[in-house]
This record gives sequence, structure tokens and C-alpha cells, in this order.
Amino acid sequence: MTGFPRGRTAIVAAATHGIGECPGFHETDLAAHAGLKALDRAGLTPADVDGLWIAQPTDMLAGLSFAQYLGIHPRIIGNNRVGGSSFLTHMHEAALALDAGLIDVALIAYGSNQRSSTGKLVSTARPDPWDGPYKPVLPVAAYAFAAARHMHQYGTTPEQLAEVAVAARGWAKLNPEAFMRGDLSVDDVLSARRVADPLGVRDCCLVTDGAAAIVMTRADRAKDHAKVPAHVLGIAAATTHMQVSSMADLTVSAAAESGPRAMAQAGVKPSDFDVVELYDAFSINTLLFLEDLGFCKKGEGGDFVSGGRIAPGGSLPVNTNGGGLSCVHPGMYGLFTVVEAVEQLAGTAGERQIEGAKLALSHANGGFLSSQVTAVLGAPETV
Repeated sequence: MTGFPRGRTAIVAAATHGIGECPGFHETDLAAHAGLKALDRAGLTPADVDGLWIAQPTDMLAGLSFAQYLGIHPRIIGNNRVGGSSFLTHMHEAALALDAGLIDVALIAYGSNQRSSTGKLVSTARPDPWDGPYKPVLPVAAYAFAAARHMHQYGTTPEQLAEVAVAARGWAKLNPEAFMRGDLSVDDVLSARRVADPLGVRDCCLVTDGAAAIVMTRADRAKDHAKVPAHVLGIAAATTHMQVSSMADLTVSAAAESGPRAMAQAGVKPSDFDVVELYDAFSINTLLFLEDLGFCKKGEGGDFVSGGRIAPGGSLPVNTNGGGLSCVHPGMYGLFTVVEAVEQLAGTAGERQIEGAKLALSHANGGFLSSQVTAVLGAPETV
């Protein structure tokens, strides 16, 4: 018994809006546009939504204000905020509520105008009384700590981290929606301006506007709303700390717990996945998560990504939309990993489509490697 309703709920539509620069729109406008697109693709309207989940950058009561914006009266509202992984925790809650019959249609949405409004990546974390006096530039300093430790402990090189960014750019060049699609080489990454040693600006996520949304129903009605629903086969979360200085090991995230649990629920193993979507706020994230989720052994992430293995044409397609490094990162990226996984399973990803993709992994990160949530999504034949 895993306790999770394997395959009994499904994502029937996904959408994005305003990726890149979308001036003149409030963050809630962007979320609404993405939500309405997704509902329309599922043949639904806001009036059909009785479960609503949202976490907005500047609105602590976004569940209430977004319901009012859409003109709906949901039975359940979720506003859980754990950073970029919030939206996969929303999926977890929505799947349980749907399976229990508490709701019939769940809408999960997010929007941010971070690029248009501030032009910089904004951390909403409170200053830490112990780390604060040292004035770390967060969030990048936290991930630089992890990168430096991984390099020291396992011999990971700047060139290997650069391969992550180059692979993401390779996928972005196949995605007309991606914000950065120009050529990028390992040398370009290594020569870019340093931000927090050992990370340079090309090791860091973009600062963009953008919104994403998904619609979930029970599996018994999924085919009424999607040609190829993405069934939720497993979701698991794990949290180990808030501040990175409280990590027991800077090279091991809670994905080492969430990943195996989600895969056990789904009855799959790492080698079964056709496509992998990881929260790549920084290049070190991709290495850590590939290791922690079991795609390679701890310390071998640098070697694993070398030689274009996770790039277009490689043996493991990772971050096929271009990721947070080259496609979109409006402050919180987690929901975009789900949208891309859904598109790959539906066969609607255009030039970047992975032929025959039936099983996808979506993994999101929140805080400073703090909250990790892993979801396993499958085409109907995997249920």
C-alpha cells in the first residue's frame, strides 16, 4: 500500500502565458490568462472549477483574490507556499481531493511579472538571524555553497556545470516560446560574469515574466477533456531545512527522499523515464537532482551530464523546454516543469518532442534546496 491513488487522477490541460516580457499586466492577470487557456483547452469554464490552488509572488491571500477574479466559489482553496515547489504540493492535494470526491475539477495556476516589475530575481525569504550578518546575496549564494562543496567533495568541474546550461540552451533553441534562444557554448558559460563563485550568470536562472496553469480531473472523465491525459501516477514531498546553512550535507537534497517514494507509488524506476523535467534554478540543481533521484550515483552528476547526454540527441532528455536557465523563470518555476511534461506526453511539443514519450518525471525545488517534490506522470497506457 502506497497510500496514493495511482493513476486515478489526471491532468487534462496545461497552458502558459506571457513568457519572457509581458509589460502592462499584473501577476494575477497573467495567472488568469494561463488558467483560462487551460480551461478552454479542456472544454471547461471557470464555473466548472470547484478546487483552486495558487501561490502568487506578492499576494498572501491569492486563493481568495484569484477566486474573486475568476468569479467562482470553490469548495476547496489551496495557497500553500513553499517556494518553487508549491505547485507540485498543490497537485498532491488536488489529486487526493479529487480521488476523495470532494471536488470535480481542480485548477492550479501561477503568474508573475517579475521582469517587468523589478527586473531582478526577488527572494521572499525572511533574513536569517545567523546567516544575515554575513549579507549573503540570496538565493544565488546558497546554491553557490552547494556547488562549491560538490566540486570540493567530488571533483566536479566548472566545465561540467557549464554543460548543464549549454544543454538547456540546446533545448530552448527548439522551443519558440523560450526567452533565450541564442547560441551558447561551454566557453561562453565559463567566461560570463561571476555572480557568486563558482557560479556565473549563465549558471543562474533567467528573470522573466510568465504564467502557467494546469487542470486536473478524475481519470474516469479525463478522456472527455483531453485526447491524451497525463495520469498522475505518484507524488511525494520532503523537506529538510529552511536555510542552506542548516543542511546536513550540502550535496544531498530531500529529493533523495521524495524521488524514491514517488517512484514507488508509481511502480517505476529511473531508467523507465522517457523525459525528465527538473527545477534548474542554477546549474548545480540539475546535477544534485539527477543524483538524488537515482539517475546516477552521488558525486557522478558531473560525468553524467558531460558529452551532451542531457542535451538534444542525448540519451536522457532533461528540461526539454529549455528550463529555468533558458526558457522561463518568473520567480517560481515548478509549474512549468509540469506543463512541459504534459506537452511531451500529449505529443504536442513540436520540434523538441521526444518520440513515443509515455512516462515523464517532474521535479520541483523550493527555498534553498529546502522543499523537494517529485511527480510521476504517465500516458493512459501506463496506468
